[in-house]
Amino acid sequence: MSEKIYTIRKNAAPIKTQIKLVSSKSESNRALIINAVAGGKCTLDNLSAARDTQTMQRLLGLTTQELDVLDAGTTMRFLTAYTAIKGLDNVMTGTPRMCERPIGILVDALRAAGCSIEYLNKEGYPPLKISSHKGLSNQPIVMKGDVSSQFISAILMNAPLFENGLILELEGKIASRPYLEMTLQLMKHFGVVSVWKGNQIHIAPNQQYNTQQYSIESDWSGASYWYSIVALAAEGTEIEVLGLKPDSLQGDSVLVKIMEPLGVKSTFNERGVVLTKIPAQQQVKIDFSDCPDIAQTLSVIAAAKHIDLTLTGLESLRIKETDRILAIQQELQKFGADMKALEEDLFIIEHADFKVNNQSIDTYDDHRMAMAFAPLAILGAIKIENPDVVNKSYPSYWEDLKVAGFEVEP
Repeated sequence: MSEKIYTIRKNAAPIKTQIKLVSSKSESNRALIINAVAGGKCTLDNLSAARDTQTMQRLLGLTTQELDVLDAGTTMRFLTAYTAIKGLDNVMTGTPRMCERPIGILVDALRAAGCSIEYLNKEGYPPLKISSHKGLSNQPIVMKGDVSSQFISAILMNAPLFENGLILELEGKIASRPYLEMTLQLMKHFGVVSVWKGNQIHIAPNQQYNTQQYSIESDWSGASYWYSIVALAAEGTEIEVLGLKPDSLQGDSVLVKIMEPLGVKSTFNERGVVLTKIPAQQQVKIDFSDCPDIAQTLSVIAAAKHIDLTLTGLESLRIKETDRILAIQQELQKFGADMKALEEDLFIIEHADFKVNNQSIDTYDDHRMAMAFAPLAILGAIKIENPDVVNKSYPSYWEDLKVAGFEVEP
């Protein structure tokens, strides 16, 4: 792990600036898989500079047997499905943490579809050995819907490779539904249509991706940190975030609605969205089932603004880059706050003694921990350990903070 530490400070003046946001990693990685299934004939503009997307691009271009996804969970899941359904001979591996993140639900579904996959170490976890198969099944594929939408999206995008079409049957509650809808809308843009009825997604046979152009939108997950900055900054703060659209395919665009009670108003124009500070409510309840990636950021906002926030829908946070629930709890405690579990999936933010005083944030090799806590520099100096973790999704984050008037010092 890097021993680098950044000290972050911000004076008390209101912020008025314009930020050119990074492109969406979620859209980029889906578009890259669709393009691969299409034979590489599509034109993709404004691809994300995030390390996860660069890793996806690089691995799709390799002919070597071992594909090392590093710490990129989306890349692991999407490439596993793509190579298995294509029947390529590959070994899928990654960092030690990646090899602790469960993938059994996806592997079981792929095996049921006729793919040949074996575990090289621990059952249910990478690394995986993928081999050529004897043909794909024409039976419906059954998957749990409440663990990770990426498992489901990984198979959906390969639908044109199924000679008899594809039927996915989702069991139980469906988590992160907007991400599945993003996948299906991107597939539709490239010419493959689906029907989602009840808990079944049907994709008819004899559909192929068309040669299309697509421009990746800016990243709504990355926008959450600018919402946080506006929420915490002085009255009169106004930040214009470029490249965001009101009709976004991204699930985290729900920020527009969610952040109003937390103190930020969104006004769209032809360039993006203007964020302005408004009064916050004192009691807020949010279900993060459809937008788990913004839970850390909003937990920090609530603690810092002494908002009584109730959180549900956090099930998937346990299997992310780190155990994000435990990480949030441990770091908030450094400020005199906590995220307390009332039930298995019911948490509240406790914040009575919240105070910023040069605390050092452990980022747990998790990009979102670094970016969720950095805005607290508005309230006092803080330190961010291993700040290069932001390269996973938002490589220009620290430079963008400087544009907004933050001091970022090694």
